[in-house]
Amino acid sequence: MSVIDNWQQWKDFLGDRLDQGQQQGMNKETVNQLAYQIGDYLARQVDPKNEQQRVLSDMWSVADKDEQMAIAHVMVKLVENNSTQQ
Repeated sequence: MSVIDNWQQWKDFLGDRLDQGQQQGMNKETVNQLAYQIGDYLARQVDPKNEQQRVLSDMWSVADKDEQMAIAHVMVKLVENNSTQQ
């Protein structure tokens, strides 16, 4: 099973990558820009594997760039909060 097949595994994976980036000195602006780029790539290239990813994909497809940046920022906050609660 791929990491993108399961929503919790996907969030854990993103949280781990976020932690690595922050440990290597990435600032919040860089993290958010990278999250936007990943979100854009996923929306264009990867078929959603679960309901949560489908919702994000649908929202991404109707959002303008500023709204997509907001979605990416919220995903960063989600995995930040998820990793601090464990």
